[in-house]
Amino acid sequence: MAGQRKLFEEVGSDSKAKPVPAGGMIDAGKRGARGAIRLWLMMLFMLVMVMIVVGGLTRLTDSGLSITEWKPLTGALPPMNAEDWQREFDLYRAIPEYQLQNRGMSLAEFKFIYWWEWGHRQLGRFIGVVWALGFFGFLVARKIPTGWTGRLLGLGVLGGLQGAIGWWMVASGLEGEMLDVASYRLATHLGLAFVILGLIAWYVFTLGREERDLIQARRNADTGLFAWSSVLLYFAFAQILIGALVAGIDAGRTYNDWPLMAGGFLPPYPFDIDPVWRNFFENAGLVQFLHRMAGYGLFLFGIAVWLIARRSANRDTRYRFNSVMVVLLLQVVIGIVTVVYMAPWHIAIVHQIGAILLWVLILRGRFAARYPVQQSIRG
Repeated sequence: MAGQRKLFEEVGSDSKAKPVPAGGMIDAGKRGARGAIRLWLMMLFMLVMVMIVVGGLTRLTDSGLSITEWKPLTGALPPMNAEDWQREFDLYRAIPEYQLQNRGMSLAEFKFIYWWEWGHRQLGRFIGVVWALGFFGFLVARKIPTGWTGRLLGLGVLGGLQGAIGWWMVASGLEGEMLDVASYRLATHLGLAFVILGLIAWYVFTLGREERDLIQARRNADTGLFAWSSVLLYFAFAQILIGALVAGIDAGRTYNDWPLMAGGFLPPYPFDIDPVWRNFFENAGLVQFLHRMAGYGLFLFGIAVWLIARRSANRDTRYRFNSVMVVLLLQVVIGIVTVVYMAPWHIAIVHQIGAILLWVLILRGRFAARYPVQQSIRG
């Protein structure tokens, strides 16, 4: 029988001491290589951003239909000799774009547009390799944090889907009387690229802070601002899709007066294509009109969200939405300049880069509304 204990004796003082948790239990489950994964995602983010810009230049130089076959593996090798080049050129001369628009093009001129499209596809392959090396490397090393395997795998799945949609888009311009790819397929391709870019950006923001910090920050979330910024994000995405429709049919190179269109509020003959629904995809005047109206609406709604953000008690959140407002204003101005000067490639691509920047800044502000950065009581 154990001896009688003294009144103030420490209970368990004679037993083996138990280890005391050192804190950070939320992050201790499986923290993984958060910093390294974040750097890898930042690399993917930059590559996808470059991919969107190169895709825009490929469209502006009318290079997208120069490669008429989809060979995900063997297509990585360009033509290696004169016979290979002649074969590729013969395939291009069989499609409507050459027969109806570029008849008489020389082999040297064909090589210019071929290299643009080949570079676009090669960059896509390179992004796939960077994703695969990173994902499977972290997976084998068991360095992926708890709950992140599905998210990171999903990026690869979306990347593969993007490649398939890219070919679906190109295939639409290889038959019939199409001089370009179908505009709605181009919008689908560009829209998915922005979804992938947005997911990567959100993951980079998330991995930049510890789990315990995010849980604590979410208790102070500005739910109203988060909801309004979410609507702004969806509005911006819709405008990006309409912009892709404009690019798909070269609608930005028509009706180059502003603020009117051919002297009127509405362009002439906005519904002259049968059936009527085709006008929303193929009528240059109507598509550009919709892009203009959506741009005005996005700008006004952006001002409203900015005014709501101005009332935030968090200084960092206010600054982030200030950035959104500045870029939104610049984007409107660049859009007007693009129309007035008939969408030259160097101005049009700046407009597309502006869309990328605005997209990421809205996401950054939205993230701050949900997970505000801790600040002193003085603010």
